[in-house]
Amino acid sequence: MDEYKKLILANKAWVKDKLDVREDFFLRIADDQTPAFLWIGCSDSRVPAEDITGTEPGELFVHRNIANQIIHTDFNMLSVLQYAIEVLKVKHVIVCGHYGCGGIKNALSNKHLGLINKWLRNIKDVYRLHKRELEGINDQNTRHRRLVELNVEEQVWKLAETSFVQHAWHKEQRPILHGWVYDLHTGYINDLFMLTPDTRMDDIYRFEFDD
Repeated sequence: MDEYKKLILANKAWVKDKLDVREDFFLRIADDQTPAFLWIGCSDSRVPAEDITGTEPGELFVHRNIANQIIHTDFNMLSVLQYAIEVLKVKHVIVCGHYGCGGIKNALSNKHLGLINKWLRNIKDVYRLHKRELEGINDQNTRHRRLVELNVEEQVWKLAETSFVQHAWHKEQRPILHGWVYDLHTGYINDLFMLTPDTRMDDIYRFEFDD
């Protein structure tokens, strides 16, 4: 059997399972969505957001890219963020990285990889910002894990630097920003830290609003 046909069969089995539990499962979610969470994660196929959080369709609004980056010139990510905050009114935004991330590993190297070099440059900037700490770690695996964590922390701060987040903080005291790391070897999420609407950031990044 062709591999793609297995996906279609699995879909039919999944639908049956949902309908066996609740006949109106799909009718309830078809007309609207009211997720409480925006998930910004890595594109890695081993990190399925809904599976590792035990969430159902309609509970997570999801954006994924290589190494879970928040890049202020990425209009795809910015459009997702604006929609999630201003239209869906999410209460939480989660940036979730993962140990063993290929994007992080390649950013630690000097390999020429073509177009993706431009994307990985952003991770190299994180390395430069934390160079003293990272180069004080001799074990390569430990250094990689630490860069995964530092990358997540930097991306959460970049979220806080956006006007979308700051305006929602100013007007509605939401959302809470979370930095998580998923462990491929254990299946557990490491809850690193969070930023709340009363977070004070460097003045250079702070917007002032009239309303």
